[in-house]
Formats: sequence, C-alpha cells, structure tokens
Amino acid sequence: MAGILARSARSALRATTQTPRLSFALAKPTTPSQINTHAAPPTRRFLATTAASSEQPRLRLGSEAPNFKAQTTQGEIDFHTWLDGSWAILFSHPADFTPVCTTELGAFAKLAPDFERRGVKMIGLSANDVSSHGRWIADIDEVSNTTLKFPIIADADRKVAFLYDMVDQQDLSNIDEKGIAFTIRSVFVIDPARKIRLTMMYPASTGRNTAEVLRVIDSLQTGDKKGVTTPIDWQVGDDVIVPPSVSTADAKKKFGEVREVKPYLRYTKI
Repeated sequence: MAGILARSARSALRATTQTPRLSFALAKPTTPSQINTHAAPPTRRFLATTAASSEQPRLRLGSEAPNFKAQTTQGEIDFHTWLDGSWAILFSHPADFTPVCTTELGAFAKLAPDFERRGVKMIGLSANDVSSHGRWIADIDEVSNTTLKFPIIADADRKVAFLYDMVDQQDLSNIDEKGIAFTIRSVFVIDPARKIRLTMMYPASTGRNTAEVLRVIDSLQTGDKKGVTTPIDWQVGDDVIVPPSVSTADAKKKFGEVREVKPYLRYTKI
C-alpha cells in the first residue's frame, strides 16, 4: 500500500505541470485563509498526495489556528473573524445522524452556560452539508432535551478536516478505494491570541468527556492569570504548582504559604 501511495504522489506531481486544476491541492498551505469549503470535493489524487507529502501544516501547541471560510448552520463565517479575540473550542464529528456524535453534541449543548461563564465560544464541525446539519440538530435537541445554539461547520468535502489534520490514517491508506477520508473526533482549544493551546484526538468509536474539556480550559485560564501550573486531576479550588522558573522566596511574596515537597515540586493556594 505504501508503494501505491508513493506512486500516486509521483503521478500527482507530474500532473501539475500539465493540469492547472491541481495546483491548489498541491500548493503549500501558507495562506489558509484562502481555503474555501465551497470548492469542489477533493479528488483521490489530492487526498493521496496530501497523505504522502509533507504539505500538511504543522499544528503544534502555540501555533496560530489556521483560518478558513466555511458555511455553518448560522451562515458563512471567516474563522478568525468569528473568534473575535475570545477563547474557543473547535470540535469535529465524523458524520451527521450517527449515534456517538448525537450524544456528544447534546452534552456540549447542555453545557453551553458553563462555557459562556468561562468566555469560551463553541463551534462544531461535521462532514455533511448545512441542510443535513439542520435536520440533525432537531434530533439532537429531541434526544438530549436541549436547544443547541452554537454553529456547526459544514465540511462535506473535508477541507477544514484536512486543514486541521482531523482525518483517520486508516482511511488515508485506503484512499484509492474510498476516495475521501474519515473525520475523527478532535478538540482544539484556542486562546484569545488565536493560538492553539490544547488538542485532543479520539477515534470515531469513542465519545469524549465534556468535563475534561472544561477542566483543561480552567487549568489554562488559571495558569495564564496566576502564573502557575496544575497537577494531575486538578480541579478549581485545589492547590496549584509553583513553576520551576519562580524561586521559593518570590513565590512566598506572591502567593503567601508555599509547601515544598521537593525543591522542584512546590504547592501553593490561589
């Protein structure tokens, strides 16, 4: 299979000298804001080349969340404009009218007030069009007894899924037969500076933990405000850790009592 992908990639590269239509698929994504999810669906050659080449952007923690334009259940958005200096979570789903996705979106919809209190916007993504999303939301509201109010991105052609590397490697290895990759369950926590602060990736078979998403947002926001780090299983109100870069003397001036377990492991309260 690796040989097939390699041959597909070489064929795609040769084709670019003759077929201008493939230039977008093979161009380095240095200007993600130009990506438009209304474009024609990716071809097998595009997906195979994406899988076999190094063109995929590196979405490391601390890097800027790529921009894109897309249709959503609340109209067309420019992602960076939609963020508008807020914390946000972008979370993806494999498909509409699927059981695990339905339970997840219902749970996130119920927690909307908790995210709002933390100043966090929510936006979902599913690999179907807007009309399908609208019908699916009715099912979500009925099953979960809620009212889903945040937008869901329409990503039937997987443009945003590929931009954020939210695709299944098993499908990439089977690209010649299936033609389009499967979207996995990813979570991106994005801060007001549009930086990716945390990512979570789950297989399609496993539903996420909404409480953990809230917990890590609390940790990130607390760390930014107080200059501390948080230990395993930390919850709001628990002791926090003094970073190694802060001396014990300075920590006592800033926080008061400091409990030293080891010279490198010091707890305090905030």
